[in-house]
Amino acid sequence: MTSTPTRQTPVRLTQFAHGGGCACKIPPGELEEVVAGLTAPPLTGGDTPLLVGLATGDDAAVVTHRGTAVVCTADFFTPVVDDPYDWGRIAAANALSDVYAMGGRPVLAVNLLAWPRDRLPFDLAREVLRGGLDTATEAGCHVGGGHSVDDPEPKYGMAVTGIADPARLLRNDAGRPGLPLSLTKPLGIGVLNNRHKATGERFAHAVATMAALNREASEAALAAGAACVTDVTGFGFLGHLHKLARASGVTAVVDTAAVPYLEGAREAVRDGYVSGGTRRNLEWVAPHTDFGDTDADTRLLLADAQTSGGLLVAGEVPGAPVVGELVPRGTHSVVLR
Repeated sequence: MTSTPTRQTPVRLTQFAHGGGCACKIPPGELEEVVAGLTAPPLTGGDTPLLVGLATGDDAAVVTHRGTAVVCTADFFTPVVDDPYDWGRIAAANALSDVYAMGGRPVLAVNLLAWPRDRLPFDLAREVLRGGLDTATEAGCHVGGGHSVDDPEPKYGMAVTGIADPARLLRNDAGRPGLPLSLTKPLGIGVLNNRHKATGERFAHAVATMAALNREASEAALAAGAACVTDVTGFGFLGHLHKLARASGVTAVVDTAAVPYLEGAREAVRDGYVSGGTRRNLEWVAPHTDFGDTDADTRLLLADAQTSGGLLVAGEVPGAPVVGELVPRGTHSVVLR
């Protein structure tokens, strides 16, 4: 009979995953081909009309029920850092972010856990779940159990339900020409995580950035009267900006000198710590982007696959840098200057 493993030496969780964090997402171009044509017809006889579904590739699904917008999302991924508690915190913040990106308040979450029970001790899994619970508690969101499976590769995340005012939803298709673009967290999470996975170096500032909730940024966007928001995760800044511009029927012009990056991110690109997910992001957005004279390293950073990144807001948010603007639709959905 196989015994359950115990932790005797430090375990590097990232070594049990083929990818890390949101960089392990299915490439956006392939995903769009898979889901093409799968939009369900409107349901009849119900009292929960669908406000936001698959059509624009927004951050969460939304229905209305008795005057309240109910926001539903799910997000999980392989280990992005070696510390199990930090991984749990980051994964929870990332899942909760989808609700914040819609202008909602998370109220209930359930855990999604895949665990290689014959290879990793369960005390590590407990630490992952504890990290997720602590972050959800910080957000004022109940955690009501969840679902687990025995899997060769560890994965963790949450399915989250939130509520919002249907008249004040933040959507990715509500951008209009003339609006500035604000970014609430710096880029570069992906390349630092990839360096961590390859070398074991720990980047506390990257962990802090990923574990930080987007609650205040969402509240600030709503207070500023914003209507168009998305969060920047696995498809990178350029990928999510392309989706926002495409859904809104506009072109996004980016001031590349104004985009903030985490300390050490540019060095990580220079040293080659770029994930396959980031390169696939760049390949996907290339036909839709006028890169101008932007250098290769900056292009990779702008396409960097983020985990629990910030909000990209069509509007000004106090404390967040303005990184561009929306203009009438042109040849490309994104223009870099």
